Amino acid sequence: MAERRSGDDIVTEYLDQNPHLVEWVESLRGVHETNKQWHARREFVLRNMETFPMLQPGFPSPSLDKLLSLSMCWANHIFLGCRYPQPVMDKIKEMGEGVVIHDVPVLKTRDEIMGKGKRSSGSDIDGCSKRTKTGPSESRPGNTFKQGPSAQAPAEHQPFFNRLYKAVAWKLVSAGGFGPNLDHFEILRACTESLKETLICIFVPLKDIPDLPAARTQIEGQVCELRCQTVYLGTGYGRDEAAARSMASKEALKVFQGRKVTVKICRRRFNGRDVEDLVLLDDQPRNPGFPPAISYPFQAEQEGDGPS
Repeated sequence: MAERRSGDDIVTEYLDQNPHLVEWVESLRGVHETNKQWHARREFVLRNMETFPMLQPGFPSPSLDKLLSLSMCWANHIFLGCRYPQPVMDKIKEMGEGVVIHDVPVLKTRDEIMGKGKRSSGSDIDGCSKRTKTGPSESRPGNTFKQGPSAQAPAEHQPFFNRLYKAVAWKLVSAGGFGPNLDHFEILRACTESLKETLICIFVPLKDIPDLPAARTQIEGQVCELRCQTVYLGTGYGRDEAAARSMASKEALKVFQGRKVTVKICRRRFNGRDVEDLVLLDDQPRNPGFPPAISYPFQAEQEGDGPS
């Protein structure tokens, strides 16, 4: 895969020469990925297979897990604007050389928009893709909001979350059941990655959330919002990012305590307006209110960025 031609051409030719890889590589596609996103990540995987000599297509291995994790980090960075610790950014940039993507979304963090220095973080977030909060005009200047997810979106996402529900149930059984002493984030992360998906953690200082009650606006701390496949899972508050992530994971796992989970379109507050959001719910009666959203992935797509 060292020769550099147009991405689709080189991948097609490579797979024609290696037909035994076709079914295997297609099994790595995430159900949420558009054709553009998958074609780019597929090329990333195939270009970098040779750098993992212990990788054997069709057989699970740490090498395969590492390659797939790096491919998801790269795709999340390119298409969602996610950022990672600098060593990871350097690695995926090097591995992504030669993969050409047309009409790449223009994505900026809040600090970049405000002209501030890049936010630093001294810790690896251990499998949770991390992105900072962006406002409605920050991710793609000039674009406006959609009304929200499509009417078909819940049905499209439901099969994945049915599988995640089963994975979490087995994990909790092996851990002795849901309880305060569990590493809630690690359970959710492991189950998600076992299904070839990645958790997205969005962090923002508590005082920067506009929809909090006035009495809480001066409280120091961080807020973490968890999403997977754009579906909202939970929100947590803590003194720092690790504590906020832990609380968000605990809230998310509570949803998996019912008899089933369901993806639904619900109304939430985001930047002072009501928006429709994809939310994972259990089968228990609950207060219809949700914490204010600190991210909103359903912005207007650039032309050509949808499924082809």
